[in-house]
Amino acid sequence: MFPTLETERLRLREIVHSDVQEIFDCFSNQDVTRYYGQDPITELKQAEQFIEFFAKNYKEKRGIRWGIELKEREGLIGTIGFNAWSPNHKRAEVGYELNPLFWRKGYATEAIPKVISYGFNELGLTRIGAVVFLENAASNDLLIKLGFEKEGILKNYMYQNGVAYDTNVYSLLK
Repeated sequence: MFPTLETERLRLREIVHSDVQEIFDCFSNQDVTRYYGQDPITELKQAEQFIEFFAKNYKEKRGIRWGIELKEREGLIGTIGFNAWSPNHKRAEVGYELNPLFWRKGYATEAIPKVISYGFNELGLTRIGAVVFLENAASNDLLIKLGFEKEGILKNYMYQNGVAYDTNVYSLLK
């Protein structure tokens, strides 16, 4: 059973096939994918593949990705979850993105602590990491604000549009 989490304004829920348009709207937007380490998607079929990938990762205990939905309206405004989940090593990396229509409203600040709490208390994680492009000032600032510690820089770690970028690596320990 996929867990549903709630915050004051948000519902974090399983991403299902009927979310394909919102997933497409988010991941086809260059402003969203600029710091994502992948090119924008161009077809609905790619959004369907994302949904299948998220479901497979959860089933195989390699990741868990929630859709972010406002309680007051149906439809996803973004996604959040854990990548590179290693139950044996009690660690995962947090990742998130929002449709730009919902930027700067505090939704990521509200959702991330809920997911972190779930990771530590329900998944038994002892370390939650994050990897962020140096240029992504908003995400770098947000992670520091939420108590993550910058551990260093990974050189040429992620490619975007065929160009190698350095990334910051962060951690939060239980």
